Amino acid sequence: MTARLQYGTTAKVLHWLIVALLIMQYLIGWLMPDIHRGMKPGAGMTFHISVGMTILVLIVLRFAWRLTHPVAPESSLPPWQRLSSEVVHWMLYVLVLATTVTGWLFASYRGWSVALFYVMPMPMLASDNAAAGKAIDGLHQASEWALLVLIGIHVASAFAHIFVYRNRIMQRMLPE
Repeated sequence: MTARLQYGTTAKVLHWLIVALLIMQYLIGWLMPDIHRGMKPGAGMTFHISVGMTILVLIVLRFAWRLTHPVAPESSLPPWQRLSSEVVHWMLYVLVLATTVTGWLFASYRGWSVALFYVMPMPMLASDNAAAGKAIDGLHQASEWALLVLIGIHVASAFAHIFVYRNRIMQRMLPE
């Protein structure tokens, strides 16, 4: 399989859709009320879980697309930038997966019954277990923060290529 030099339309659409949903997800997460023992998911939590599940599906699709439609690393970059770019991108996949799966596990351990956007019942990954739920919630929160830091590094690097290096690296992922 030959690697292309540019990202295709499918990769770009998946990338920017995931970006938009992650922004929405962080806003929902910060604006919804704290979760207390015995609470059932309200509209905010149901929407948060539904958006998270959508992100999970899209990141798996994006990952599969990346594996089957590789894009060659930019040859004009120094080796350290090519390597760090690959590491950051793979870490983004891992952290998005970890964040969404730990959120799903958290809802499962809480014993919640949730329907995706109030339409389709979601299978739960585990049964009601308060202690496990508390541990998973800690992992979910840690992965949220780690993902946010990594997104910040990713965005800062993109801006560095636009404003400092003044190269066309970002053109590979921008709409045409």
